[in-house]
Amino acid sequence: MTGAAPPELPQNVAPQPAAPQPPSPQPAAPQAPLRVLIVDDEPLARLRLRGLVQANPQPPALVVGEAADAQQAQALLAHTACDLVLLDIVMPGGSGLKLADALRRAAAGPGQSQPPMVVFVTAHAEHALRAFEVDAADYITKPVRRERLQAALWRVAQRLGAPAAADVPAVPVLVVSDRGRVLRVPLTEVLYLKAELKYVTLCSLHGQWLLDEPLADLARRLGDGFVRVHRNALVARTAVRALERAPTASAGHGEADDGWVVRLANGEVLAVSRRQLPAVREALAAG
Repeated sequence: MTGAAPPELPQNVAPQPAAPQPPSPQPAAPQAPLRVLIVDDEPLARLRLRGLVQANPQPPALVVGEAADAQQAQALLAHTACDLVLLDIVMPGGSGLKLADALRRAAAGPGQSQPPMVVFVTAHAEHALRAFEVDAADYITKPVRRERLQAALWRVAQRLGAPAAADVPAVPVLVVSDRGRVLRVPLTEVLYLKAELKYVTLCSLHGQWLLDEPLADLARRLGDGFVRVHRNALVARTAVRALERAPTASAGHGEADDGWVVRLANGEVLAVSRRQLPAVREALAAG
């Protein structure tokens, strides 16, 4: 049986072109390996970390150097491009925490748009809170597990690949532990820190917490934004509303030596020692 002939197109209608096909997907550009510097005073620990880093399948990572202490690390970073420092904390010649803080404040090294990130690798779990104050990307306790290191490397790779934030200065924080939670308290909210027995009380606009770091160390870290009013107390300059004579029966925290106190934004008063009074006057007059 003969099939029906296909219908003829009208003379004024042109055949329609075939629908365009979507372009073939292009292979993703290979991800550049993370450039890693290992800083640990134990050679065997550095050797194990090097093996774990180089055996890590994703994200790719390359060890660009090793250092046994903070001084060697800074010398290497002066001429070596690096994305990540795997950093021990307790080392002879200088704490890893101090090195991390210096890296955070430093300008970017050669071939870099930002300073290297830091992941602490240490046997000392008690430094975790302090580590996050220096903006560590992660904190790994020894012995290092392959899966845990890979998770830290992924975190760094994601942070490096994220769009750059606006040029807004980061607000410094103090990290505190609160019933199992880790809180970041901006320094702009801190009113005062006061040493009592073995601890330091941190008082902010939103609560109080205990720190186990010595007041002298806190004073060095906090800088000019805080003024010592007594041997056991630091006060945020912006929190002071008045320097005034204390009432005869002085209220507030501590004894007002020679009858002077600072009145704070929350209404509390703190004693000013005779020794600190000139420095407090000068600091408040400077604004």
